[in-house]
Amino acid sequence: MPLALLALAVGAFGIGTTEFVIMGLLPDVAAEFGVSIPTAGHLATGYALGVVVGAPMLAVLGARTGRKRMLMLLMGLFIVGNAVSAAAPAFGVLLTGRVIASLAHGAFFGIGSIVAAGLVAPEKKAGAIAMMFTGLTTANVLGVPLGTLLGQEYGWRATFAAVTGLGVLGLAGVAALVPHDVGGDGPEKRRTDRTARPGRAGIRGELAAFRNVQVLLAMAMTVLGFGGVFAAITYIAPMMTGAAGYAEGSVTWLLVLFGLGMVAGNLVGGRLADRALMPLLYGALASLAVVLALFTLTAHDKLAAAITLPLIGAFGFATVPPLQKRVLDQTADAPTLASAVNIGAFNLGNALAAWLGGLVLGAGFGQTSPNGVGALLATSALGLAALAAALERRSAPAVPASGRTAEGPAGEARTGARIGSPAGESRSRVQAGVRAAVRPEAGGGAEEGAAAGPVGSAASDADAGTGRIPTAGEVAPTGRGR
Repeated sequence: MPLALLALAVGAFGIGTTEFVIMGLLPDVAAEFGVSIPTAGHLATGYALGVVVGAPMLAVLGARTGRKRMLMLLMGLFIVGNAVSAAAPAFGVLLTGRVIASLAHGAFFGIGSIVAAGLVAPEKKAGAIAMMFTGLTTANVLGVPLGTLLGQEYGWRATFAAVTGLGVLGLAGVAALVPHDVGGDGPEKRRTDRTARPGRAGIRGELAAFRNVQVLLAMAMTVLGFGGVFAAITYIAPMMTGAAGYAEGSVTWLLVLFGLGMVAGNLVGGRLADRALMPLLYGALASLAVVLALFTLTAHDKLAAAITLPLIGAFGFATVPPLQKRVLDQTADAPTLASAVNIGAFNLGNALAAWLGGLVLGAGFGQTSPNGVGALLATSALGLAALAAALERRSAPAVPASGRTAEGPAGEARTGARIGSPAGESRSRVQAGVRAAVRPEAGGGAEEGAAAGPVGSAASDADAGTGRIPTAGEVAPTGRGR
């Protein structure tokens, strides 16, 4: 494993910790500044909105900056935001610090994904992306519980001071370990400065990626699929205390179980996505929908709930590496903006799911009803995955009737199979055979090409854009066709 991936994972750990640790610190913050819990909740909402806005904004601003330099600037912004939060004399200043820190979130993971993919061979890209995201998933297992305990013992300011220290460590790691010339094409190629600076293509090139329907579908899958997870997790505390009967103090350790599932799902998803990306998406999204639907029932039992929670985390986060890799694959020439926006899509899904879950709770459908919303969201994401695959198959270039092709000396596409026309056949007969030959159309296949006649393979010479018909002397004398 390249050490640069470890540096990215450390940065991700700090970002993941500061995003979620605020949940356990809200009562202390509200008490110190004399605000209500709902008002203190703006510290979480403001952070999420900052991610959505900051991801594309900073990706655009940094489009002409080298990726390593941009990652260092983002970690610097993260450090400043958390330092402001730790020293905040008023609630408004604390909220400002949270927003400053959040601006780095989406762009760091977006650009970091490109850098991680560029550190390894092409067949290991999803695994490298997953390794970086391991920092985020580990934050939910270690960073958030430890940060909460630190805040409860020494005050919430101590937590933000510790997160600031994590940011400094991440910045030092990026500065020391991430290569200057990483570009995203794998270590087998020497990167040029042009490759290391993706913005050379210009902002128009980055924006052009959003005209690709596959990019938009991948982002929609991100919103709906990961939104399904957070429809349940946003309301996990009242669900576990009210429906399952757990004590309030047990919720933290239930979230640790959820976090362990996230770590496992992220690592397995990264490994499998390099082998079979779309099948993995189908399996993960379908399993997530089923588990969320079951959680409406299992949430009423302590043991069943404890078993189901890590499964939600595992299947939910198994979709992260393949979805991020799919966006990168579809925007290979200008991936920076699209990659960052896709990170923002995760937070947009969180906000959408929390809102929809609140609607069904407010409508009186019961404490476990958000799980049903999550199942519907995951099912919708599965439908989009099937649609994306169908559109991809439809737009794929047809395979020539004779199979393999090779480039001729004059630029014509010649078939690799021998043509079954006699050597003495006249030019007019060859022309007739070419006109009757099967052309690559929808529904055509290898069998049709083989049955097209003795000169079916010669059609590629006529269709190569040169307008030339092969002469009889160019046709191999292997006997007449069927």
